[in-house]
Amino acid sequence: MRRSQVQDMISTGESTTVEFKRKCTAPEKMAKELTAFANTKGGYLLIGIDDDRRIIGIPSEKTIMSEVERACIFYCDPPLNYELYIMPFDRLDIAIVHVNESNEKPHAVKDPQTPDEQKVYIRQGEESVSASKEMIRILRGMRADAKPLMISISDKERRLFDFIEKKGRATVKDFSTLVNISDRRAARLLVRLVRAGVLNIHTNEQHDYYTLVERPN
Repeated sequence: MRRSQVQDMISTGESTTVEFKRKCTAPEKMAKELTAFANTKGGYLLIGIDDDRRIIGIPSEKTIMSEVERACIFYCDPPLNYELYIMPFDRLDIAIVHVNESNEKPHAVKDPQTPDEQKVYIRQGEESVSASKEMIRILRGMRADAKPLMISISDKERRLFDFIEKKGRATVKDFSTLVNISDRRAARLLVRLVRAGVLNIHTNEQHDYYTLVERPN
């Protein structure tokens, strides 16, 4: 990794693919950020950088190496592949952890003491947010070993498309009410349409919503 790349990331600030950490935090917190990157577009976790982009540095290269390995191996399910760089800046060292977008989505954060309690995160802007059940289904459908998807467009889907064209977006509740089906069935149909590349899914703090994929003219 080139120094100029890191300088650009620091000057640009946090984003969908960049997160700053002032210090080496608890492994489950690092796992949250790194799994969110892996479940989205990949990204870089810069340790030793304050939120205001000031370089704080890391106290110990050995500690960073140990904690990052612990986070990626023991707190991520499935474990994450990663690259770790230690780079000097202004007589201080910073750590850069890079993960690619994964082919084994979704990666979850687990506590080794309670492995059944897992959480899935995705990257949304500058934040790592909890993935909804619908989003988790979509992530599973993006795996290399996922079954091929076949869809048919019926009157229900056509009415949904007309609704979105008029309103700009639709939620699961909008769809279920519109065509008089259960929320569960509506959610399954929406997930299939996202996987088929017909709809986009958007996540906010309250609920997911769906928009039409723009087609080139």
